[in-house]
Amino acid sequence: MTAQKITQGKSARARLGAAARRFAADRSGATGIEYILMGALIGAAVAAAVSVLRGSVSELYAGVAALFGS
Repeated sequence: MTAQKITQGKSARARLGAAARRFAADRSGATGIEYILMGALIGAAVAAAVSVLRGSVSELYAGVAALFGS
């Protein structure tokens, strides 16, 4: 039975829980390393985006504060 058939018709929370249990039960080292690498890449992308957008967001908040007369 495929994972899609097992989780079909369940709520998002139930599907997430099922995925977490499958991940915890998986003893394959390669799968864990792949998830760690994906998480690291996503984290690096978020850090890069934050550093690039930092000035723009500060200017945006300063403009909004000026509109309210603060």
